[in-house]
Amino acid sequence: MDRKEFLAMFGISAAAFAVATCMQSCSKTPTTNTAPTIDMKLDLTQPSNHALTLNGGYLYAMGVIVARMNTGAFIAVSQACTHQGTSIVFQASAAEFVCPAHGSTFGPTGMVGNGPANVNLKSYSTALSGNILHVWG
Repeated sequence: MDRKEFLAMFGISAAAFAVATCMQSCSKTPTTNTAPTIDMKLDLTQPSNHALTLNGGYLYAMGVIVARMNTGAFIAVSQACTHQGTSIVFQASAAEFVCPAHGSTFGPTGMVGNGPANVNLKSYSTALSGNILHVWG
């Protein structure tokens, strides 16, 4: 095999590999978020949970972002943006979660508002009993 034949064969192999890789990644569009199941209770009298005593406040716990909307309602979704895993933040004025890395936005239930993320955040249930906020899902 001379140099010209080798380069031609190498080029065809590289192209075939690139096409196969592209086709595989294109066919694997994620449809669900694989965030972990959690069950936690947050005591709102504890200083570490103080942010949740204020409307618009939020905190991170066990891979979840727990926020208190301006209405006083509690919401919780997975902490990592589904685009590239950056920790999202809560913007109370817009009642949405925002990824500071690339600008993806998610509604209060974790539903994608704007990309580049195309997979919803996992949403968790919340219930307040006295000073204890139960988050699960």
